[in-house]
Amino acid sequence: MSKLQSKDQVVLITGGSSGMGKAFTQALLQQGAIVYAVARRLEAMNELKNLGARTLKMDISKSEDIHQVVKQINRETQGVDILINCAGFGLYGAMEDTSIDDARYQFEVNLFGMAELTQQILPTMRSKNKGRIINISSMGGKIYTPLGSWYHASKHAVEGWSDCLRLELKAFNIDVVVIEPGAINTEFAGVMVQPMLERSGQTAYANMAQSVANATNESVRKGELSEVQVVVDMLLKAVNDRQPKTRYVGGKYAKMMIFVRKWFGDRIFDMMVMSVVK
Repeated sequence: MSKLQSKDQVVLITGGSSGMGKAFTQALLQQGAIVYAVARRLEAMNELKNLGARTLKMDISKSEDIHQVVKQINRETQGVDILINCAGFGLYGAMEDTSIDDARYQFEVNLFGMAELTQQILPTMRSKNKGRIINISSMGGKIYTPLGSWYHASKHAVEGWSDCLRLELKAFNIDVVVIEPGAINTEFAGVMVQPMLERSGQTAYANMAQSVANATNESVRKGELSEVQVVVDMLLKAVNDRQPKTRYVGGKYAKMMIFVRKWFGDRIFDMMVMSVVK
């Protein structure tokens, strides 16, 4: 497959302060791209700034932050060539135990903030008749796990939103790509477990919450997670392939779990997932 050159292209990466976003920024800087990395924690991106990234503070759930960042980028450049929507988190806990305000915030970060940023970026992409939007979803956008109702709902939404966007933007020569990582060694597990136990550890779902926490912690302890480089490799393909795939899937469990859900049906998938947290 023929390659594009990311050198000198303007790239905007959300969630740049840690995990995949930080790794993406480092990889694209090495390719010579002009990278804007944004996150709530500006001080956490000092290392990236020293490497040459242009770091900006932005809370993906705040419209004023989004608008200010896009204005600054458009003022300093000809606009974003590649948008990498990476910011997100996993809200876990029983559906019944999770407040609707918390559920709304999950969608604000994982879907609506990404959508608003994309809306702000699109006019300059359309004016240039080119661009690429890469949305970091998850295998969780195709499957489901217990106590992850709101997280999975947000990622399933990202999948459908991205598919529609791909059709709408084809006429403007703008690619829309989805990346579906599996279980990756990032902050996700640590950020997920304690709030889940606080939410459901003392309720009717306590046994299930403890089982999910134990299974998650055991996977981390045994090193049963893929390293971030697996996702970086997918991201570089999505950036550099002249005709990218609509989706890139990889990382621990991703292909296997998506395959089982698709071809064996819900009941078999239910049994497989629940066997891990019994």
